Amino acid sequence: MTKTIRSLLVLLLALAAFPVLAETAQEAAVRKLIQPRIGDEAKIDTVTRTPYSGLFEVRVGNDIFYTDAQAKYLFVGRILDSKTTRDFTRERVEEISKVKFSELPLESALKTVKGNGKRVIAVFEDPNCGYCKRFRRTLQDVDNVTIYTFLYNILSEDSAVKSRNVWCSKDRNKAWDDWMLSGKAAPDAPEGCTTPNERIFDLGRKLKVTGTPTTFFADGTRTAGAMDAKALESKFATIK
Repeated sequence: MTKTIRSLLVLLLALAAFPVLAETAQEAAVRKLIQPRIGDEAKIDTVTRTPYSGLFEVRVGNDIFYTDAQAKYLFVGRILDSKTTRDFTRERVEEISKVKFSELPLESALKTVKGNGKRVIAVFEDPNCGYCKRFRRTLQDVDNVTIYTFLYNILSEDSAVKSRNVWCSKDRNKAWDDWMLSGKAAPDAPEGCTTPNERIFDLGRKLKVTGTPTTFFADGTRTAGAMDAKALESKFATIK
């Protein structure tokens, strides 16, 4: 490669990068303006210019809101396509909150296989969660699914005790279903039985799981709350 060609390639790369650098500078300017206005306790992860009327997306954890170039106004809510009702905000939230399903510590979860088990989900549940119990009843009627249940103790002081008793049962899946579906408590765990309680608690915090049930699908997306069977089947249909 001649010196002239090498110099030309360097110039072309620099020109191609220029719009990105300019954009980054503008986003940084918006970040500097908006940070003191939302408070230092809310750590901004990213500021990104959107194609929506000059708005900037501000991401704090898995939460998204919008502002203008002068950071004079804050827009809290969803941006929809008025013709198609496509929810751009929901899509972005799903994108930024994705996980690598294969990296979940599935060995620390209860495992239930129904039918061919081809459809796979991981659910964070608390033993004192009423919505988890409702979702568990829904899952009773769902076939051809593998369910990994992480016992995520965040609601009550005795949540960890109930989870420990289930984990240390001879048949963990039965003990969990007995409790969640029928209110039959598992016997007290024997001394010396170890559980993944603390590990799952740390994992949930890392993944920003703030409520139960939270369901992760094989494509890495998540859904918070108790889905009904129709919504669950619709979600499965979107996963290739």
